[in-house]
Amino acid sequence: MEVAGEQAPGGRRRPTMRDVAAEAGVSKGLVSLILNGNPGPSAGTTARVLQIADRLGYRTNRTASLLARRRSGMLGVTVTPSNPFHAELVEEIQLVADQSGYDLALGAMTPSHDETEAIQTLLDFRCEALFLLGSVLPAQALAELTGGVPVVSVGRAIGMPGFDVIRTADREGLALLVDHLVALGHRHIAHVDGGDGFVSAERREAYTMAMRRHGLAPTVHHGGETERDGIRAAQALDLSSGVTAIVAYNDRCAVGVLDHLDRAGIGVPAQVSVAGYDDSLLAQLYRMNLTTVSQSPREQARLAVAAAIERLDGKRTQDQEIVLEPQLVVRGSTASAPLARPEP
Repeated sequence: MEVAGEQAPGGRRRPTMRDVAAEAGVSKGLVSLILNGNPGPSAGTTARVLQIADRLGYRTNRTASLLARRRSGMLGVTVTPSNPFHAELVEEIQLVADQSGYDLALGAMTPSHDETEAIQTLLDFRCEALFLLGSVLPAQALAELTGGVPVVSVGRAIGMPGFDVIRTADREGLALLVDHLVALGHRHIAHVDGGDGFVSAERREAYTMAMRRHGLAPTVHHGGETERDGIRAAQALDLSSGVTAIVAYNDRCAVGVLDHLDRAGIGVPAQVSVAGYDDSLLAQLYRMNLTTVSQSPREQARLAVAAAIERLDGKRTQDQEIVLEPQLVVRGSTASAPLARPEP
């Protein structure tokens, strides 16, 4: 389906299927078959029509097509507004959704509006598929709540039929941080965890396994997802016990740790090295200069939208889990352990 007279960017008339048909000397119906990938047209005709469509700059009007099939064309995202990494993911998801002809609705998760309410709001807006960022609800509760709507969990594994998962390998990511610090000579490495969530539990276990693999004793301090949580955890951490490095649950928590150490006059990384997780824009700021792990938000967003559209278009019914390799990003917040530095 197409809309006559639709304007392309810059005020030009957007080429229509009729324009492609006229240029190719075939019927509009044949062009529709080819552009929609239906069988029947010959290979030669298909190639010629696709070449002409590309040369004219024709783009399928997906929005009109969705309306014709009484679909909303709306994708929903649950997001914590104060989380910089979520903000990056949403920006990338919005970009890919725009390119695919879909609109995006946001369901904010705040202290007064939890994940259940955010999902219910998105379903009330007739969202055809949902992206869950930082989901904390039990898998069974999610299945009952979403009621068969295609769901893509971004960042968290969910062992439940009907859910797709796009995430990075958190175990490998935490191991990269521990290995990096051990290579710098650190032996007393503390972990400030992310609280009681599923992702926090996996990263906590990964840290513990990595420390034991090096023959080191793990030390876990209760933290959380925010800067305040990092500050509280750092205040409770006894540095006189010999801790020379801290691995935080995420970049926000790590920034809280940095803030407390700075106020306490403890040099980073001269006295204590600090690492985060996510490689958010916060970590990249010159003042933070935070060693962290990249989760490739652009690639996660692309894969998440592709997974949802495959479900909606009926091209795939089986569940899918894609696990991306994390990347260590070394910056100035980590350095050799104080005792490992050579004497001047």
